Amino acid sequence: MTLSREACEALDRADPLADRRALFDLPEGVIYLDGNSLGALPRAVKARLDAAVTVEWGRDLIKSWNTAGWIDLPARVGAKIAPLIGAGADEVIAADSTSVNLFKLAAGALKLRPGRRVIVTEPGNFPTDLYILQGLRDFLPDVELRVVAPADLPSALDEDVALLLLTHVHYKSGAVHDMAALTAKAHAAGALTLWDLSHSAGALEVNLAGCGADLAVGCGYKYLNGGPGAPAFLFVSRRLQAEFQTPLSGWMGHAAPFAFSDDYRPAPGVLRTLCGTPSVLGLTALEAALEAFSGVDLCDLRAKSMKLGDLFLELMERRRLPFGLACPRASAQRGSQVSLTHPNGYAIVQALIARGVIGDFRAPDVLRFGFAPLYVRYVDVWDAVEHLAAVMVREEWREPRFNEVAAVT
Repeated sequence: MTLSREACEALDRADPLADRRALFDLPEGVIYLDGNSLGALPRAVKARLDAAVTVEWGRDLIKSWNTAGWIDLPARVGAKIAPLIGAGADEVIAADSTSVNLFKLAAGALKLRPGRRVIVTEPGNFPTDLYILQGLRDFLPDVELRVVAPADLPSALDEDVALLLLTHVHYKSGAVHDMAALTAKAHAAGALTLWDLSHSAGALEVNLAGCGADLAVGCGYKYLNGGPGAPAFLFVSRRLQAEFQTPLSGWMGHAAPFAFSDDYRPAPGVLRTLCGTPSVLGLTALEAALEAFSGVDLCDLRAKSMKLGDLFLELMERRRLPFGLACPRASAQRGSQVSLTHPNGYAIVQALIARGVIGDFRAPDVLRFGFAPLYVRYVDVWDAVEHLAAVMVREEWREPRFNEVAAVT
């Protein structure tokens, strides 16, 4: 296409997702390209939380566990996430954090594969994935953690492997694993798969059932827009649920939690993966946020995410700015983000934020720009690159204030 701001405006007018932007409370004058880290605020969340606090908690108090359906929130929210990841409503539950869910499912996978004690993953995976696996290995000394380069994953899957754990879209590079192919390789070796969908759900077409995936986790606060610290979700394939055992056998995962029995008896299906009391306000916000996906065709979602990334890269290439490329150039191999490298990446991102363009930085030198298809426009991409060019040409990033590293980067 012709690269001009007018061409970008035309793409926005023809965008089948254009009406979704109005569902978000986006600050005036801000170009938000960090939805891969924290999603924007959906307008529906404010009113829903106000009702939950004022009426359900404030007026109806403990009655709301029944009258407002608080007790059903994990399953109800999980059922709304299920279509976004190609799963059945009875295979997904919303609860806990991604880290806790990783522990539950990884430990459960070991139990499902007795005699196999190896977990395979890749270096550079999101830190919590690696840390949780390291903790599980140290807690169960006979477990081996096999960390191998992506190209060597198929050959690392042998008869000792119980689980292959990978992040579908790499948090730093945005590279996308071939879920179907790697799941098939794992199954051929007799192993299970656990996919982290934190940078996939809500931005890419994910088809867990079609890929034959066994287990999955994901967070609720990135592309799902559930708010900071939103509850995560987990998936257990229907074919594994009857045998699955969680290492965290809390009361909410009991078959009859309000019988208050001394002995644990697992709930049927995916409900057995619940542990403690659900975060009612967090789940309420996430449930309201998911309304923004109602009626959305995931094909449109993915098509736009790829076009936004391609546009960003084409504009960058035309500008010949001094950045390295840390993400795949081919859109089909890239998640809904673009990753660049520069030795002064942190300061450049801070200078951009001062101009109203919000991306983020990942050590040691990666600048990330996330494209949430529900609310990012093509014209936003054009304007963001214009600002980035100005930051570089004018060397604004050299200002001392942009080089002061904050606690959260």
